[in-house]
Amino acid sequence: MHISEGILEPKILIAGAVVSAVVTIYALKNLKSEDISKVSAFSALFFVASSVYIPMGPSSVHLILSGIVGAALGIQAFTAIFVALLLQGLLLGYGGMTTLGVNLFDLATPALIASWLFGLRARKEWQKNILWLAVGFVPVAAGAVLLSSVLAFNGAISPNDSGNGFFISAAAALFAHVPVMVVEGVITLFALRFIEKVKPEILYKNNS
Repeated sequence: MHISEGILEPKILIAGAVVSAVVTIYALKNLKSEDISKVSAFSALFFVASSVYIPMGPSSVHLILSGIVGAALGIQAFTAIFVALLLQGLLLGYGGMTTLGVNLFDLATPALIASWLFGLRARKEWQKNILWLAVGFVPVAAGAVLLSSVLAFNGAISPNDSGNGFFISAAAALFAHVPVMVVEGVITLFALRFIEKVKPEILYKNNS
């Protein structure tokens, strides 16, 4: 889901940078010292999971695990994902510095949706399983929609292009993430079950 350098128009880059900066600064101001290690751990998890990717036009397909990050961190998902994206841009050349704000918005906003979903309470075990599948599935779907929307709003690839190029890329990016949605839903379900069993305070401290 990383958008590469040199793809987006300046107005989209600026808008993404401003929105992401506001939310990230808010998250950092509310970051407690005792939570730094947890944020660091989930930032590393995101870094590793999203570093193995398949290029696809102006973007890429890869695991995200924003559902797990959002369930565990809430608003601090912005902090964790910001650090991971910054390091990926500096060390690995994924995404880039000019697209950092847009990529952060596309990847961290769905983590907040995951946090809200995780905060819902299911009465029965099978309902809980479906809900936690959604915690993994829905953020990837939301991120794919945001990514596709950014590419579609960006318009034409070149002055001679009618605009169809980016709309095709946007549609391709959306459908390419369908298998990722399913895989992340299953991974998230089992991961949350495991964390709940061995160290539930990681999850429920944030959502109490």
